[in-house]
Amino acid sequence: MATSTKKASTKKKTAPKTNKDELISYYRDMLLIRRFEEKAGQLYGMGQIAGFCHLYIGQEAVVVGCRAAMKEGDQMITGYRDHGHMLACGMEPRGVMAELTGRIDGYSRGKGGSMHMFSTDKKFYGGHGIVGAQVSLGAGLGFANKYLDNNAVSLAFFGDGAANQGQVYETFNMANLWDLPVVFVIENNQYAMGTSVERASAQVELYKRGESFGIEGHQVDGMNVLEVRDATQMAIDHARAGKGPMVLEMKTYRYRGHSMSDPAKYRTRDEVNEVRGMRDPIDAVKDIMIKKKWIDLDGLKDLDKEIKATVAEAVDFAQNSPEPEPFELYTDVLLED
Repeated sequence: MATSTKKASTKKKTAPKTNKDELISYYRDMLLIRRFEEKAGQLYGMGQIAGFCHLYIGQEAVVVGCRAAMKEGDQMITGYRDHGHMLACGMEPRGVMAELTGRIDGYSRGKGGSMHMFSTDKKFYGGHGIVGAQVSLGAGLGFANKYLDNNAVSLAFFGDGAANQGQVYETFNMANLWDLPVVFVIENNQYAMGTSVERASAQVELYKRGESFGIEGHQVDGMNVLEVRDATQMAIDHARAGKGPMVLEMKTYRYRGHSMSDPAKYRTRDEVNEVRGMRDPIDAVKDIMIKKKWIDLDGLKDLDKEIKATVAEAVDFAQNSPEPEPFELYTDVLLED
């Protein structure tokens, strides 16, 4: 176990490397999340999605970049803004949409909804509704990985609001005490529900939150999928090598309200439009591909058409899936050997 506090890196960054196939893949994954979430927002407005619904629009580069750095067997766990994480993990859009609409063919058989979906097959361990609860569970996954000596690393995602929860720091303490293979990914989208980071946090540089526990931290441009990928790769390599956890603060931005019921009056429309116009993660990748002549406008239109068709098929599948029968209330409550 390291006994000295590790400092956040101040080294000058080199331009991330990529290639045509890789960048098109990232673009496709981010666009799928964007179009899926746009459709989810529409369905919520039509009353076809009940309860809460937290959209990931604007933050797509974070989870796509993180996923690109993960290996087979690595795990992911997050909070309730989780649709993008599921899609990035390779979960089927039709199964995710069926769950959102409360149908039996959803990943949690229509009983979890937007905030509670799992796929152990894809190593996705939820969507959790309690703020910050997934952080401790993510460390638990890391503990299991170390105990089993399976060379896997868990990524625990949480937001800037959850970063102020006490259980997060209990988890930091144990994670570094035991050198657990876990990466703590703080998705700092600037607003926890309706409160800005500056109003709620005494220390706004969230990557430093692990310093008193000896955990190295790095701040990353969460709107740049390549920088996210490279930073996550560095953190995963660190954890997989037995050097313990790392904190990554992804500076990102959500375009919609905290949830569908949030009018977001705590910020101006101009602020949102400025981020959309200057820093959109999908447009940034699009600009690179066009500049390098890896794709043309027709190719972009074809990709968008393909993604929209995938989302439309997911909606049709969900709408044709039956709702759970009443007896399903009593299933999946206990695990029987």
